[in-house]
Amino acid sequence: MSKGFASSYRIVLLGTVLLACLGGLAVRLVWLHVVNRDELLGTITKVRHQLITETARRGDIFDARGAILATSRATSDIVVDPSFLRPQDEPKWSELARLINLPELELRRIMTTKFWTPVPATPAAPLVFAVSSGGPIAATESPAESVSEEEQHDGAADATGRRPIQWAKLREDVPDELYREIEKLGIRGVYREVGYRRAYPSNQLASHIIGYVNRAGDPGAGIEAYADFYLRGQNGWRVGERDGRNRELAQFRSREVPRVDGYNVTLSLDLIVQDIVEQELAAIAEKFRPLKATIIVSDPRTGFILGMGNYPSFNLNEYNKVPKDEQARMKNVAVADVYEPGSVFKIVAAAAALEERLVTPLHVFDCDLEMALNRDRGRMVSLPSEDHRMGELTVSEIISHSSNKGAAQLGLLLGEARLYDYTRKFGFGRTLGFPVGGEVPGLFAHYKKWVPIDITRITMGHSIASTVLQMHQAMTVIANDGVLLRPQVIKSITNASGAIVYRYGASELNQVISKESARQVAAMLMGVTTEDGTAKEAAIAGFDVAGKTGTTQKLIEELRADGSTRLVYSRKAHVASFVGFFPAGNPQVAISVIVDEAKMSTPSGVAYGRLVAAPSFKRVGERLIPILDIKSHHSAPVPPGFFATHKGGRL
Repeated sequence: MSKGFASSYRIVLLGTVLLACLGGLAVRLVWLHVVNRDELLGTITKVRHQLITETARRGDIFDARGAILATSRATSDIVVDPSFLRPQDEPKWSELARLINLPELELRRIMTTKFWTPVPATPAAPLVFAVSSGGPIAATESPAESVSEEEQHDGAADATGRRPIQWAKLREDVPDELYREIEKLGIRGVYREVGYRRAYPSNQLASHIIGYVNRAGDPGAGIEAYADFYLRGQNGWRVGERDGRNRELAQFRSREVPRVDGYNVTLSLDLIVQDIVEQELAAIAEKFRPLKATIIVSDPRTGFILGMGNYPSFNLNEYNKVPKDEQARMKNVAVADVYEPGSVFKIVAAAAALEERLVTPLHVFDCDLEMALNRDRGRMVSLPSEDHRMGELTVSEIISHSSNKGAAQLGLLLGEARLYDYTRKFGFGRTLGFPVGGEVPGLFAHYKKWVPIDITRITMGHSIASTVLQMHQAMTVIANDGVLLRPQVIKSITNASGAIVYRYGASELNQVISKESARQVAAMLMGVTTEDGTAKEAAIAGFDVAGKTGTTQKLIEELRADGSTRLVYSRKAHVASFVGFFPAGNPQVAISVIVDEAKMSTPSGVAYGRLVAAPSFKRVGERLIPILDIKSHHSAPVPPGFFATHKGGRL
C-alpha cells in the first residue's frame, strides 16, 4: 500500500545511496589519511613547501664624481612552470600570447616543453641539452632544440634521465598594468618574478674597465668580475608555502634570513675625462682607420687612472650581440696586448745613465758612428740606423731629436746587466698589479739570453714588448720624482648607507731613480715639444709639456723562397705613439696615445708619432685643463744648449 512519496522502498533506497556515499567518503578519507598518507604528504610538501629566495640587489659602480656607471634595476618578468599548467587553461593561451606580444607558436612551444634531457658529449659534438614535451629523447649531435638560459631551472631527474623544466621566461620588464591583465586570465603556473637586471647608463663608455654581468647574474670581465665579492651581496631566503597560483602563504613561513645588498664601488675614472678620451679615439678611428688605438689618462702623483679607452669598443648593454669574429673588441688591449714601444722607451736608457752618473744632460756623443764596442761581449756591434746624419748631440738632444745611435751608446755605457735591471725597475717584463683587463707582463728576456746586438736595439724600444699601461707608468716615473706607482682604478668601497668599507690610496712599487735624475729627464723631455723638437704638435700654449714620440715598425711574417717564414720589420705597418705629462715642473696629468697601423695619406705613408699621436695628446690635454683645474706652471730656466739646437731626427 502506497503512502505517497515516503514509501518504504524509497526510504530504503535513499538510505542505501546515502550510506554508500558516506562509506565511499570514509574509504577515501582512510586512503588519503592512513594508507597513502606518507606519499601524498611528500607530494604536497614538494609542491607547496618551498625555499623562497630573496635576491640581493647588486651594488652600483660610480665614477669619481658620483655618476652611475653600472646599476641594478628592478625587473618584473612573466615566467611559467610548464609542469604546473592545467589543460582547462589552454584556451586562454592565445590571449596571453597577445598580451605579452609573443607569437602564439613560440608560446605554445615554451608551455608544452616540460622536460630536458642531457645529451652526452662526443668527440664530434659538445655537451648540449635536448628538450621535449613527452618521452625521452635519444642523444644526437643535432637535437631539434637546446635548453637556453631562459629555460634552465629544473628539478630532479627521473628514471630516464629527463629533468622537468620548472621555470621558463615568457617576457621581461612587464609593467604592473599589463601584469594585472595577465593575472585576470587565471592561468595556473604563469606568474610574475621580481628581480634585478644590470644596466649601464653610459652604454660603451669605459666598457673595458667596467665589464658586464650576464643574464644569469655571473660577472664577465672588468670591475664587475674583480670586485664581485663586494658587489654581489648575499641573497636572503625563507622557508614557506605557495598556493596553486604560486602566491606565497605568509602564515606558513617558518624560517627567514634577510638579504644583504651588495656594496658600492667608486672608481677613480672621471666620466667627463673618459668621454673626452673616447671622443678622441672616435676621431682617430675616423681619420686614420687604425687596427686599434688606446688612450690612457692618469694622475702621475697617485697612480690612479682617470680615463682609459680602446678602439674598437662595445656596448655593455649589448655585450651578447658582439659577433664571435669581433669579440677581440671586448678585450682591454691597454693591458692585454703588447707592442714594441719604440723611441718612447729611450727615457729608460737616459734616466739610468744619469742615475749611474755616467753622463750629464750636456754630455756629447758622436751620433754618426756606425759601430761601437759592446764591452760585455768584447766585440764591436753595429749601431741602429738614423733617418739622416745627426752629428754630435748632447744627451738632451739625443732625447729631443730621438737619436737611435745616441740611445744605443747610452745603453753600451750602462752595460747589459744594468740596462736589464733598470728596465725591470721601470716596470717592464712584469705585471704591475692592475686589477682588471687580464694584464700581461710583456716580453723581455733576461740579459744572459740577449745576442750582442740586442743592447743597442732595446734602448730604442725594439727587442722588447710592453703593454700600453707599462709604457704609460714608466713615463709617470719621470713625472713622480722617480717613483713607480701601482696603476689603480678603484678608489673606495662603500655600503648601502654610504659608509666607507675600504679606501684605496697610492701604492708605491719601487724607487727607480732619484728625484734629481727624474727632474733632469723631465727637463730633457720638454725639449721634445719645442719648435726644434720632434713633436712640437704636442705643445700646449701656456704649459710646459714633457713627452716623447714613438714610431715603431711592426714585425710581420715574410715568406722565404723555401716556403718557411721569418719575422721582419714592416715598412708600411707602424705603431705611432706619444706619451707625456704636464705641467712639466709640477705634473698633474699624464697622457698616453698609442695608434696601431694608422693609414696615412702622406707620400711616405709612414704613420709618425708626431703626426698621428702628438696632436691627439694636445687636444686631450687642452680639454682636460678646465676639467681637472690644471694650473700653468713654468719650469725653472734650463742651461743653454740643454735642448736641441737643430732640427731633424727620427719621429
